[in-house]
Amino acid sequence: MKIACLGWGSLIWKPGELPLAGEWHPDGPAMPVEFSRVGDGGELATVVCMNAPLVQVYWALLSADTIQQAALSLREREQIPASREDGVGSLILSGKPTGILARWVAEKKLDAVIWTALPPRFNGLEGRIPCTEDALAYLSSLEGEKRQHAQDYMKKVPAEFDTPYRKVIREQLGWDC
Repeated sequence: MKIACLGWGSLIWKPGELPLAGEWHPDGPAMPVEFSRVGDGGELATVVCMNAPLVQVYWALLSADTIQQAALSLREREQIPASREDGVGSLILSGKPTGILARWVAEKKLDAVIWTALPPRFNGLEGRIPCTEDALAYLSSLEGEKRQHAQDYMKKVPAEFDTPYRKVIREQLGWDC
């Protein structure tokens, strides 16, 4: 089974134990991605966000025989507890490809694709999307190592992900991201 993983954040530069079978490619499907999840390290991480314009994401083949094995590997890399039912999305191609993602999977001659499906998170609330003012205020409040980590994260996210929030953060906070 040919399974790919989609990426738009730290998976790209820090895949950890994710069993990649090759390099990351920048010609993935277009998805609504934004810096809208306060991560465990304090960074404003990129996630699929219904308030975001589409950006072309990255993808890489995985060295996994089953979708379950691939999803478990991604879950472990992302430190998503087994008790959490969400967190990893998947699409297994069968029949005629219908929809943007299925057509992309078919074009790449893949059998399936997985991705991190954690929602936006702000003020400790899963699913809450911060507005740009919230994001600016949050990042401005960070100090020391947490602030440096947040800046480093944004700088490492590939430049192609030049989202509206990233532009505002660069302009308003003067971050080199």
